[in-house]
Amino acid sequence: MSEEAAEKPARVVVADDQTVVREGIVMLLGLLPGVEVVGSAGDGDEAVRLVAELAPDVVLMDLRMPRCDGVEATRRIRAEHPGTQVVVLTTYADDESLFPALRAGARGYLTKDAGGDEIVRAVRSVLSGDASFAPGIQRRLLERLSGPEPHPAPAAEAPDGLTARECEVLSLIAEGLSNQEIARRLHVSTATVKTHINNLFAKAGLKDRAQAVRYAYAKGVARPPER
Repeated sequence: MSEEAAEKPARVVVADDQTVVREGIVMLLGLLPGVEVVGSAGDGDEAVRLVAELAPDVVLMDLRMPRCDGVEATRRIRAEHPGTQVVVLTTYADDESLFPALRAGARGYLTKDAGGDEIVRAVRSVLSGDASFAPGIQRRLLERLSGPEPHPAPAAEAPDGLTARECEVLSLIAEGLSNQEIARRLHVSTATVKTHINNLFAKAGLKDRAQAVRYAYAKGVARPPER
């Protein structure tokens, strides 16, 4: 990072669905050097729109938001606007929140008890090309990465125009997994799992999970349990 870039305030968008929290973060950052808040969003869709409009350097992203959650918003921002980095700033530090956000492209992950100086350091770190995590989160990340590699779902020919991911979700439904269990298995958010299920149900003309299980067996996406 050049000396000129280091002196230039980082342009930041804050995304959080709770108005009081969002305004508090904006106010806090406004008191700190090195950061310029250029916009704030109440959900993921608005965050994506503001990034397209304002081209900020960094988005401070909450995860649990209506319409479009923080994981999906992060994925869209990183795909459509790679010049904007994402730092998660959330109440939740569980694995179900952490790993989907990182897979979506977040470069930093802080909890909302982080101080203003810590937030600014995280913003500066991701702009320098580094990652930035709260110490406890970094420890869990290292533990997870040093564990065994999960086995991918077996490949299957996709019927009715289903995508490979939709087939994977369907096979896990056939195993009897809940939406939350599927999300953990695939390292995505529960909202993303629901989107995949809605899509595959529409494509295959399914009404409920029982029909989905029978369909998965009939199409060879999953195998019935041996008796």
